[in-house]
Amino acid sequence: MTPRLQIVAILVTLALFFIVFELVRRRRLMERYALLWLFSTVVLLGLSIWSDALSRLSDAIGVRYGPSALFAVAFGFVLMLLLHFSLVLSRLSDQSKVLAQEVGRLREKVDRLESDRQRLLAEADERDAEHETADAH
Repeated sequence: MTPRLQIVAILVTLALFFIVFELVRRRRLMERYALLWLFSTVVLLGLSIWSDALSRLSDAIGVRYGPSALFAVAFGFVLMLLLHFSLVLSRLSDQSKVLAQEVGRLREKVDRLESDRQRLLAEADERDAEHETADAH
């Protein structure tokens, strides 16, 4: 890898690292997701800094050009993150459906109790009116 390309790779991964860190600090990214991003950037930063490790990795996976191996590793991390987020999204979707059903059941129960309360109040008012008319006679 050329020194200029190595510097660009280091700067990009450092920028990503600090962006993720800042998002966590501002509470816009949860820590459990930030760990995945931070781990990814640390690995990419390590491969960017130690070009010998990148050369060994590219030889091991059969890639002739080292920066292409770095791109392949980054792409692998992106796929891993996408799979993880798909799993989280599926779980949240299921939980939302269950919560919506529970809210519907509770709303129906509250409506039923409210109508029973209104009916009982009306009956009590009728009895009071009957007692008042009976007492008047």
